[in-house]
Amino acid sequence: MARPLFFGELLIRLSPPGKQLIVQGRSLDLHVGGAEANVAIGLASLGHTTRMVSRVPDNALGTLALSVLRGAGVDCSTVATGGERMGLYFLTPGAGQRAAEVVYDRAGSAFATASLSDFDWDAAFAGATHLHMSGITPALGPASSAMAIAAARAAKDRGLTLIFDGNYRARLWEAWDSDPRTTLSALIGMTDILFGNHRDVALLLGRAFSGDGSDRRREAADAAFDAFPNLRIIASTARQADDSDHNRIAARIDARDRFVQTEEVTVSGIVDRIGAGDAFAAGVLHVLLDDEADLERAAEAGLGLTVLKHALPGDASFHTKADLQAFLDGHRDVRR
Repeated sequence: MARPLFFGELLIRLSPPGKQLIVQGRSLDLHVGGAEANVAIGLASLGHTTRMVSRVPDNALGTLALSVLRGAGVDCSTVATGGERMGLYFLTPGAGQRAAEVVYDRAGSAFATASLSDFDWDAAFAGATHLHMSGITPALGPASSAMAIAAARAAKDRGLTLIFDGNYRARLWEAWDSDPRTTLSALIGMTDILFGNHRDVALLLGRAFSGDGSDRRREAADAAFDAFPNLRIIASTARQADDSDHNRIAARIDARDRFVQTEEVTVSGIVDRIGAGDAFAAGVLHVLLDDEADLERAAEAGLGLTVLKHALPGDASFHTKADLQAFLDGHRDVRR
């Protein structure tokens, strides 16, 4: 049985209710998230065994974050305690033609100030089969960047499959004297399963790729496979945002010898788009962790979970296998 390990920062999200602007709000809704933690929660909710490696402060916010993960079934025994503060971000929800906007408040957080020695890696890697990371960790600063590369190398030295989600966050990289192309290329050079699209490939290779049409998307995938010989699978979504409440989404998975792409699904009445990409990753991995060759079912599961996530407040998907199967079977009415 696959036992994936997740390494990344746990965050508290604060956003005004009712799709207000932050300057209007007099109260803030709170959710626990973080790119890697969202995938861990999504997979745990689908019945998988997942373990988190992170660091949180010894205060009420750290306790809250751990309680949410543990409540979803994520093993938090290798989450360290230390540092001064919890990483935060503030979300102004999108509405109509107004796009959502994020303001980060995570400098100096417990995770961003951690070093490799703060974690019990022997305990973390014990029994693990996969390591899941994202491009957010190396974007946090030079220490986090070095820590991400070291963790990936340690995983590969132990024979784990490395899963990496590009999750490019320009505002984080631009906050320090960073070299995202070099850093991300080093990480993706060790990666087996990549969540990313033609824009990620363009950043890595320094050349433009169009996302229009199946052939153009395959061109970007082939370029990535040529540049990174260790890569086996690239998974991505194609999203058309008509406005903040109506999107159209399709899922795609490229292997070296073939690809699959789903039909486009219209998502309307969007409750919360944040974390939809992490839900997609959880849905894809739900299948690939058991059968890496079943690209068709993985793409459908990824699409199903990301569509369902748009109807759920917060950062993570808590949908079960029954929820996912009901969606895939076309059931939209009340389940009694």
